[in-house]
Amino acid sequence: MKLINPNPFTTRPEIVGTFGVVTSTHWIATAVGMGILEKGGNAFDAAVATAFTLQVVEPHLCGPGGDVPLILNSVKRGKTEVICGQGSMPAGATIAHYKGLGLDLIPGTGLLPACVPGTFDAYMLLLRDYGTMRLGDVLAPAIGYYLNGHPLVERASATISTVAEQFRTHWQSSAAVFLPNNEVPKAATLFRNTAAGNTYARILKEAEAGGGGREAEIERARKVWSQGFVAAAIDKFCRTQEVMDVSGKRNRGLLTGDDLARWQATVEAPLTYDYGRYTVCKASTWTQGPVVLQQLALLKGFDLDGLDPTSADFIHLQIECLKLAYADREAFYGDPAFVDVPMKTLLSDAYNDDRRKLVDPARANLEQRPGKVDGYGGVVKLRRADSVRLGVASSGAGEPTVGRVGQTNGDTVHFDIVDRDGNMISATPSGGWLQSSPVIPELGFPLGTRGQMFWLEEGLPGSLAPGKRPRSTLTPTLCHRDGEPYMVWGSPGGDQQDQWVTQHFLRHVHCGLNLQECIDSPAWHSEHFPSSFWPRTARPGVLVLEGRVPKATVEELKKRGHEVEVNDDWSEGRLTAATRQDPWRKAAANARGMQGYAAGR
Repeated sequence: MKLINPNPFTTRPEIVGTFGVVTSTHWIATAVGMGILEKGGNAFDAAVATAFTLQVVEPHLCGPGGDVPLILNSVKRGKTEVICGQGSMPAGATIAHYKGLGLDLIPGTGLLPACVPGTFDAYMLLLRDYGTMRLGDVLAPAIGYYLNGHPLVERASATISTVAEQFRTHWQSSAAVFLPNNEVPKAATLFRNTAAGNTYARILKEAEAGGGGREAEIERARKVWSQGFVAAAIDKFCRTQEVMDVSGKRNRGLLTGDDLARWQATVEAPLTYDYGRYTVCKASTWTQGPVVLQQLALLKGFDLDGLDPTSADFIHLQIECLKLAYADREAFYGDPAFVDVPMKTLLSDAYNDDRRKLVDPARANLEQRPGKVDGYGGVVKLRRADSVRLGVASSGAGEPTVGRVGQTNGDTVHFDIVDRDGNMISATPSGGWLQSSPVIPELGFPLGTRGQMFWLEEGLPGSLAPGKRPRSTLTPTLCHRDGEPYMVWGSPGGDQQDQWVTQHFLRHVHCGLNLQECIDSPAWHSEHFPSSFWPRTARPGVLVLEGRVPKATVEELKKRGHEVEVNDDWSEGRLTAATRQDPWRKAAANARGMQGYAAGR
């Protein structure tokens, strides 16, 4: 195989060591995770501490009220597993209720799109069953940064600026936290959220008060969250507050204390696909993760070895295959507890041999083309961007994503960890964004808005139902190589996540690039398919390229019929990645956004 390196240099070295590596979208979180490893914790202890710290230092990208899928491989258990930290919709969240409010989509802001917050219980399950440390050990860094402060990143300051008037006018509880002295906090200034810090400190105090061992302490913390003062504050806020959202009206929430008490994080097997020497593992169809597996099932029929990863051929083939995979996402994916998704067929050779014939190597297709599987979905709902009128108070709607829509937007967060024993974990926490829902005063943080991903009509895999999980865009990845756990990786970025995840994998596997070279390579994304977030629009044929993609490639892609838009040079994705190949542990992080770092030794 001819090795192609489009980067004569990289932004930073690939981290290599034997002790362990941590990589995340914020340097403080990476340092916290590495500190846990240095204190004798394993990858899962480090993951919990890293995750809680990311809630503090990137509050515009994730928060305690959000959601998380985690994928991991435990040496002790000897298998790859997924932890679902995606909460379900409230019992009162029926299509009839939203229709009765005059809505045709679930709003992207406010209280109506709130699911049960899933992060805390997922992290407690991870700590209890896979970790080794006490609750106080992994919560202490986050509590410290909440109470003592941290340097506010530029994008958090910019995000607060975009919603400052909305906070002052409609969400005064958010203004109280994020507009100290009624001013937008400047980047790099010391920022505190004492209310959220006190919430976690109280959870810890109540968990430790009952005595007993580590597991008893963790179980009490879970109960404090789901049945104690946290649940009570959420219940009261949703019952008593009418909150302005993108519908232009004030609406009360549906989430109750009973909803929180009934929900717990779960462990499940991943979906997998064999691609040469690799087995790629993703969460099930309550995420968009299987679109990576479907892309690989299609791309397996093309010879990618030796292609320049910035060439028109490489980009065109990936884009045309992802269009087919994402069309299937829209047509078939949904919570497998509610929807029978034909994944065996969607990943079969026969299905993909047939679908692959739709890929024209010389021409971009501008249609939505889901596959046909007897007895299953096959419908793609399409709302064109130019046909949608945005509602009032739309700031903060949808999932914040990297890309062409401006520098004030963020995305989500991600981390990957491998310890000296070979334990591996990848996670993409998100939701509970400061800009999307008002702060609950007693808790210091807002709820999530993931419910906006449901459709308000019957008969679709993504149709709303009480107790159902939305089909999340959050999608960490783990793969095996030659039968051994090998790599964990992922990126923030909404619908684009599994585009950048696939690009990273292809560059590594077919072009021979190391982790940092893969991340630093010029990247791209398609906006061809319906967005997962309010107002659920699509831009058929649109292909957004980083400015570093060669001009000859840009011109050739235009000739092939892509609606090409050229973005800034460093604007696509925030990938991080780590590998285990004994005795080595390797990691890399993205320089885009000036926040992500990898560490290890």
